[in-house]
Amino acid sequence: MKNMEERMDASNFRELFDATISETLAQAVRIVSSDPALLIPGTVILHHQKKAAAVRKNHEREGLMVPPIMITSITSRCNLACAGCYMHGRHEKPVPEMSREVLESVVGQAADLGVSVIVIAGGEPLVRRDEILSLAHHHPAVLFPVFTNGLLIDDAVAATIAQHRNIVPVISFEGFRVETDTRRGEGVYDRLLAVCSRLKQRNVFFGVSITTSRENFPRVTGEDFAREMLAAGARVLTFVEYVPMEPGTEHLVLTHEQKKVLQIVLSDFNRKFPALFIGFPGDEDQYGGCLAAGRGFVHVSPSGNLEPCPAAPYSDANLAQVPLNEALRSRLLARIRQEPEILTETEGGCALRANRAWVEGLLPQPDTTKSA
Repeated sequence: MKNMEERMDASNFRELFDATISETLAQAVRIVSSDPALLIPGTVILHHQKKAAAVRKNHEREGLMVPPIMITSITSRCNLACAGCYMHGRHEKPVPEMSREVLESVVGQAADLGVSVIVIAGGEPLVRRDEILSLAHHHPAVLFPVFTNGLLIDDAVAATIAQHRNIVPVISFEGFRVETDTRRGEGVYDRLLAVCSRLKQRNVFFGVSITTSRENFPRVTGEDFAREMLAAGARVLTFVEYVPMEPGTEHLVLTHEQKKVLQIVLSDFNRKFPALFIGFPGDEDQYGGCLAAGRGFVHVSPSGNLEPCPAAPYSDANLAQVPLNEALRSRLLARIRQEPEILTETEGGCALRANRAWVEGLLPQPDTTKSA
């Protein structure tokens, strides 16, 4: 009886998350409703999400959990070295990136399985610009948000992105000029405003991403900042809660009160302004905990490891070696999903990272019985 109740609860939160994604896309379509160049591809993407949700539900009946979102970090290379970067915080030894063929295969498999949104991240993903453009061209109904520091978007790149309406550049800001330049380098804020201008002139639907910490919270959640980003042309503002990837930075994690206030602010801004305001990971309580490990999203590392999330670099399946549908059935992901109490919010800002000793214990252990 308990297993049946657990399956029903799991199905309920997935239906709620699917509905949230659909409503977010529908709101984006309403924002661009007066512009046919954006309305038509937006409507195609919205329609695809509804079809993809049905595909995922069919897979679930057969015991395969396919998340609606796949975060794909396609490179660890970057032209900046920002403090607190999650990729640097993983402390990984350099490994070969997925080849173009493997990357295209992974994305194709994801689209076929019903993944609706493929977030492209890095490092700086635009160091592999041509591959991103090819993926968007071959999968026009899939949405590709590209989280970028923006500094590689010159006039030529902006013009090329404008030809692929399912690519949504999401440019990293830390707040106003002082906050952005302090973390990313002197003069970066003004350079990013110039990038926004290039995209705005070409009518690209783009957004900004703000790493939201305890320190910058009052400024980035104020109306002045929202209005400045909207004036720059952004139509999506994504507030990514700070995760302490480096020891000694735990004091930057949002307080529980700030997390609650953030949800209220985002809801208020979504009613007040003609743009999307999104929090990540968002209000996890309504979904019974963190949406990682395939509950709502998974992460693919630059080398092709299928991981619970970007902040939890643990894997027992590599997509250069096994197909995605097999990797999604991995023991690691299944065990994490079976322990909802592990996925509840913690003081550390990330449930899996706070419980990393437990997660590491789920990984296959080396066979020490074999002779050298």
